Amino acid sequence: MYLSVQGYQPSLLSMQTSLLEKGIQMSTYIYVDNSNVWIEGKHVSAVEKGMAANLDVAMKHCICDQYWTYDFGKLLQFTVGDLSKIGRAVLFGSKPPITDTLWDAARSAGFEVKTEDRSYYTNKEKKIDMGIGTTILEDSFIRMTPGSDDVVLVAGDRDYVPVVESLKSRGIEFNVCFWNHASSELKNLANNFYSLNPHLHYLAR
Repeated sequence: MYLSVQGYQPSLLSMQTSLLEKGIQMSTYIYVDNSNVWIEGKHVSAVEKGMAANLDVAMKHCICDQYWTYDFGKLLQFTVGDLSKIGRAVLFGSKPPITDTLWDAARSAGFEVKTEDRSYYTNKEKKIDMGIGTTILEDSFIRMTPGSDDVVLVAGDRDYVPVVESLKSRGIEFNVCFWNHASSELKNLANNFYSLNPHLHYLAR
């Protein structure tokens, strides 16, 4: 796992080298809540640009930097570094209009895309968190090897806490990568938390 624009984290590199010397193939499984990353990133960017005094104000008054969006390829590179180590990379979101090329761009960057219909009544996203959690749990039993493979969740809600607990109890490293204001409970429970805030400009498209 990479999670550093400058280079591998020394402890993670040592672990990878040790496992590779034993002939163990490591894979990283990446799961991204697209809207969660994008919308919260727009709040973070608004604060940095002085459009809001702080993040609480930005979120309370829905102050966003409407020009900020992130590059799918940069996010994927940031989370894994060596793309050949990807066991699976899944990006979750809501179904856009037929003419929207958003998901085509994500697929071109290397993501598998899973989408859900928006609520007919509110036009809000639904089933995304549950879909991510269910997919991670399924993959942990079917695809992952405890003690070698690891997970990177790019989302920040505390709803994922039971999923983290389940994987960690079975020896699967669980890492969270999100903006600083991710759930404290989620950050504390994860094996590692990596903040996107210092890389706001790097990730921008």
